[in-house]
Amino acid sequence: MQLADRMNHLGTETAFEVLARANALAAQGRDIINLGIGQPDFQTPENIVEAGRKALADGHHGYTPANGIPELREAVADDILKYRGATIDPEHVVIQPGGKPTMFYACLMFGEAGAEIMYPNPGFPIYESAIRFSGATPVPIALHEDTGFSFSADEVLEKVSDRTRLIIINSPANPTGGVVQKDELDKLVAGLERHPEVVILSDEIYSRMVYDNQPHVSLLSYPAIRDRLILLDGWSKTYAMTGWRLGYAIWPEACAEQATRLAVNDHSCVNAATQWAGVEALRGPQEAADEMVKAFDERREVIVKELNAIPGFRCVRPGGAFYAFPNIEGTGMTSSVLQEKILNEAGVAVISGTSFGAHGEGYLRFSYANSTENIIAAVGRIRDLLAAQ
Repeated sequence: MQLADRMNHLGTETAFEVLARANALAAQGRDIINLGIGQPDFQTPENIVEAGRKALADGHHGYTPANGIPELREAVADDILKYRGATIDPEHVVIQPGGKPTMFYACLMFGEAGAEIMYPNPGFPIYESAIRFSGATPVPIALHEDTGFSFSADEVLEKVSDRTRLIIINSPANPTGGVVQKDELDKLVAGLERHPEVVILSDEIYSRMVYDNQPHVSLLSYPAIRDRLILLDGWSKTYAMTGWRLGYAIWPEACAEQATRLAVNDHSCVNAATQWAGVEALRGPQEAADEMVKAFDERREVIVKELNAIPGFRCVRPGGAFYAFPNIEGTGMTSSVLQEKILNEAGVAVISGTSFGAHGEGYLRFSYANSTENIIAAVGRIRDLLAAQ
């Protein structure tokens, strides 16, 4: 058979490959600690689970509107006002099965041969994959360790050309845990006034996971770009709902209908019971979500301290999400070689920085969505492994 050429440009997400290999080793009897997968180690709060059960019991078994049930879109609008201080029209909200469809829809809307799309590097690997699949040229935005893996607005603006269609921003970020500072966002938005044709996709899936009493700065708070801003968020991280597959995007008025049309062609609609569970997540008690973030903050302190105690490692303190991204250049090994060594010899699953782009060489991603005990044990294994070399 002859596949379409576009299939040669489709990437993958290495975290799932490492997870599969870690699980295979565990099935063989190996004691594996997984610090690779970006998934909360908490259960979905019971009130949310019960809302899903009730929706099934109440007969919510059929198709829903392609852009999501009105009750959920209204709950999203209320949540945006509560946590970001922005008023949005529920008609501009499109409910999706997770966050990735929004990435693909944005790239398909604005990417084509001859176009350029900018994206963070190191960054979530699906950005570059979706850009290449669309036919556009991916243009990396370098993230810098010495600024806590924020970007330089000046560097971004220097790369904007007459071919730039879309800029993807992610803060707090995967894989670095970096948070873009408000002054850099101010400078970026001001500079983009000279480029009114450029659209911005702001991936804010970790918006509730910002530490050190710092507020989350949403690009929704900048009126100058509201008419060309796509905001991505969802339930997976905040409410430990990764397997429920529920996300949303807020689209500019000019794009909401197009996004809904893509949804019709792609998946028809998101399953009904999950959407009612999503309503409860946003409108119900928030204590479980807050406690989860508190636990992540405590683990953050532990993992940074432990990683910095490994000779050859240095780790900046992440400002958000639940990832540490230590520099491992002092070990003398490449990221992929060290990833394999740590998994096979120490029984710890981590992800090579190069899985997140070329600028990730010299780094590893550690997810601290695991217990403090496992984090200490895992880093201890790595420390012992490298000491024995």
